[in-house]
Amino acid sequence: MMDRTKALVVYSGGQDSTTCLFWAKKQFDQVFAIAFDYGQRHLVELEAARKIAETADVPLQVFQLNLLSGVSHNALTDTAIAVESDKPEHRPPNTLVEGRNMLFLTYAAIFAKVNGIHNLITGVGQADFSGYPDCRNEFILSLNQTLNLSMDYEYHIHTPLMWLDKSEIWQMADDLGVFVIVRDQTVTCYHGIAGEGCGTCPSCSLRNRGLNKYLISK
Repeated sequence: MMDRTKALVVYSGGQDSTTCLFWAKKQFDQVFAIAFDYGQRHLVELEAARKIAETADVPLQVFQLNLLSGVSHNALTDTAIAVESDKPEHRPPNTLVEGRNMLFLTYAAIFAKVNGIHNLITGVGQADFSGYPDCRNEFILSLNQTLNLSMDYEYHIHTPLMWLDKSEIWQMADDLGVFVIVRDQTVTCYHGIAGEGCGTCPSCSLRNRGLNKYLISK
């Protein structure tokens, strides 16, 4: 039987992980959150994460992981690289931070084991696949097994958004009673603008397209 007492959310302050944070509060007795300062160009994400976690009454710990910005050059950690407006066909978008989800979940797993937590929650999904290989279900399943073997500990990685498109994620936030928080306080924009964001970067386009689809369907 799965342990429903404690869960750890890998948290960024964005739409998806915030929805997961409040989903976790419905599913588990105690919820904790972990976030990473990995040299991202907009630390406003972490400020949003701290504020929302406080509102949710979820303890949040932020850890330094600046190595990522040193070994991977991409538009999210290097301000000299402009965010691409369109996803190229021959490669992932330049907002891909190589290995990010693998490292985040690995460090989260270490933290979880030390604190007696078996459940890890991440907001990755492949329904609105943006070219990020570490958002795929097969990666999560593989990593879950690897973590179990590497630490001789039983983890369960939960991905409540894996098969949902953005409109369905908005519906989940609404069903959880946190639609306004997700709409106004989260930072999903690649340019670091909260709420509606810049409206033009790929992340904002996906977010707002999903929002409009959900509002029309209500």
